[in-house]
Amino acid sequence: MRIVSLLPSATEIVFKLGLGDSLCGVSFECDYPIEARDIPVISGTALPVDGSLSAQQIDSEVSSRIAAGLSIYTLDDERLADINPDLILAQDLCRVCAVPSGAVQDALEIIGCHANVVSLDPRRLEEVIECIGTVGAATGTQILAEAIMADLNERLKAVKDRVADKPKPRVLFLEWPDPLFNGGHWVPDMITAAGGIPVLGDTGERSRRIEWEEIHAKEVDITIFSPCGFDLDGALIQADILLSQPEAKNGLGLVYAVNANAHFSRPGPRVVDGVELLAELFHGDEIKISADLLRRIF
Repeated sequence: MRIVSLLPSATEIVFKLGLGDSLCGVSFECDYPIEARDIPVISGTALPVDGSLSAQQIDSEVSSRIAAGLSIYTLDDERLADINPDLILAQDLCRVCAVPSGAVQDALEIIGCHANVVSLDPRRLEEVIECIGTVGAATGTQILAEAIMADLNERLKAVKDRVADKPKPRVLFLEWPDPLFNGGHWVPDMITAAGGIPVLGDTGERSRRIEWEEIHAKEVDITIFSPCGFDLDGALIQADILLSQPEAKNGLGLVYAVNANAHFSRPGPRVVDGVELLAELFHGDEIKISADLLRRIF
């Protein structure tokens, strides 16, 4: 089977299912596991990747392109035709996250390819785990997929049981510094599973722009800063933008930067690692958490 993945999370799932050798094309963002970086890239970005744009400029550019009906992603039709895949893993959840599956279908019609396009669109934490089963069903690896899902669910249950009787901190999750965006979709579920109370988190709903006035009207014990598309080093750079705003001086509680790509923004197996990380932060010993995973910034 020739597989193309246009999602970093789907790429992780494919490797988790032992199908890395079948992966023939990926997105430019597919960087985990490390072997994924050696696979031909067929989906790129229309935005500058040299770091020249500020967070506000990135948001403005993305918003203007989407309003104009333009994609922020590119698709290499010629390379896709050469691969002639049997299966393409795509999404329709977020036009900012990857090439929509509808655009993929249009491209396949143009190049005359008849691949099976599977769209992975989880909104809740349990649906993130169920995506592994979806890929398993599409690739004939159902038994392994079910075992992986069972293990992830057992780990989640262990966390929930461990924190059930603990005091629950009120947690704000920010996935963009300017303008501010909250963490939606599966993120509020992650906070709840870890023994926290999501603040301004809309469970199962899209991330949305929020205002400082909304934050200041709430009680916040902990803020998790997880800028979408960035690792921890990138988050620390973006944190300067967040904390430079005068309104950030009050109302955020303790502020921590995390690796969004590894544990939060990509709906793959590692979100369970993210829940375990949050539980340790909320109810364990912050000092014991590796500096590679989390950094206090305020």
